[in-house]
Amino acid sequence: MTRIYLDNAATTSLDPQVLEAMMPYLTTHFGNPSSIYSYGRESRLAIENARKSVAKILNAHPAEIFFTSGGTESSNTAIIASVRDLGCKHIITSSIEHHATLHTVEYLYHSGEVALSYVKLLPNGHIDLEDLEKLLAGSQEKCLVTLMHANNEIGNILDIHAVGELCKMYSAIFHSDTVQTVGHFPFDLRNTPVHFITGAGHKFHGPKGVGILYVNENVKIKPYVHGGSQERNMRAGTENLYGIVGFAKALELATANYETESNYIKGLKIYMMEQLKKHIKGISFNGDVLGRSLYTVLNVSFPKTEKSEMILFNLDINNICASGGSACTSGADTGSHVIRAINNNPNQVAVRFSFSKHNTKDEIDIVVEKLKEII
Repeated sequence: MTRIYLDNAATTSLDPQVLEAMMPYLTTHFGNPSSIYSYGRESRLAIENARKSVAKILNAHPAEIFFTSGGTESSNTAIIASVRDLGCKHIITSSIEHHATLHTVEYLYHSGEVALSYVKLLPNGHIDLEDLEKLLAGSQEKCLVTLMHANNEIGNILDIHAVGELCKMYSAIFHSDTVQTVGHFPFDLRNTPVHFITGAGHKFHGPKGVGILYVNENVKIKPYVHGGSQERNMRAGTENLYGIVGFAKALELATANYETESNYIKGLKIYMMEQLKKHIKGISFNGDVLGRSLYTVLNVSFPKTEKSEMILFNLDINNICASGGSACTSGADTGSHVIRAINNNPNQVAVRFSFSKHNTKDEIDIVVEKLKEII
């Protein structure tokens, strides 16, 4: 049986062209980028070219791009620096953030470093901007607002400009976890009022274990990882050379093919919605599905029955990969904190299907058939 992979919000397959760009640095070009001889300088050049390429695509300055091990490290760095270096004593976030953000802000709160507030959510899962303004206006302390650009489970997209303008008005620092949108949407960071954004290569057909942190040039922070002078003294440790080259190549490909691929993938999402509505009674969709939402993510609630409680297990037996809520914790089934926050219905089981350019309508037909049997 061939596998049908519908969990692309968790990770994507490596594009063959990305692997090709990485190969020399996995084999012959292995010099340490910190070495001063020519062999090391070639590696250094590859990293700086990758940085320029990423900066150009995101319309940022190369000096604002730092390479990291991925989204989690980038978010940790930004949040902790905002508190310890930029003087933020009050964090405003939401209950549906990725755990890389939630667990970091909870750690800072429990260690007594910050006050912590959660902005209200609208019924469709979007952030209540009026409540955000109330929290900012009512704060006696300097605030860090940390809100994700697009939710990894339900796909809702934040109005990043509206939030950024509010933060400006109240002199707050703004960090946005953009892991689900870098490589999936065009960015113009010169004209986006944000201090920190994050990216992870494996979300858009790049390698795992490499990410970026964008730090606006007007912000000065100290390193989070101490040691060597890599990344302009901002992140110690020998650089993930082939990962960085792969990240830049994947971003380049994603950007070049954005129009056609995003339209194709959105078509798959809408097709699956229609097929599910047609063939399975009592289902509903989580989030602002046809509004401001990721074209890659469809989160479906199925009526809870003895059979549907085992839905992921049954899909897996049939070689279909999907996830219940967030894939980063899919091993321990405590249910999804995101679904609990927006749709706490104990009589439903939520499944996230997420698509890539490699999926087909035929695959969706097979999955819908299997779901009919399972449910």
